[in-house]
Amino acid sequence: MKYVILIHSNPQPWGHPTSDYLDAHKALPADVRARLQGEFNQVMTELSANGELLGGEALGDPTAARLYRWRDGDPLVSDGPYSESKEHLAGFFLIDVDSQARAEQVAARFSGPDETVELRLLMWPGGDDQ
Repeated sequence: MKYVILIHSNPQPWGHPTSDYLDAHKALPADVRARLQGEFNQVMTELSANGELLGGEALGDPTAARLYRWRDGDPLVSDGPYSESKEHLAGFFLIDVDSQARAEQVAARFSGPDETVELRLLMWPGGDDQ
């Protein structure tokens, strides 16, 4: 089963890893920050070793985004990000795991202070869930 783990964040200034730019993360004691970084490295190593990690990328500053919406029969282009959003998509990881329970276990390990992690099942062409 393939899932995408979407990392939503809003660091100011924008940078990666996003946690390094979030006040709540920077306020944690150094040993806690080191532990969290170690846990992240551990899950990445585990996913790679298991063949569960298919890929992932950090995304650039949302202020450089271009938004395309359909209006009056034509695409309408505007500068990003979505003005009503407090959090923006910071990056993603694509995983292939045996079950939803495993996907949830992995996604929980990606969460951190002031970030939201979204887990979404991928769909095959035609709209059927895998």
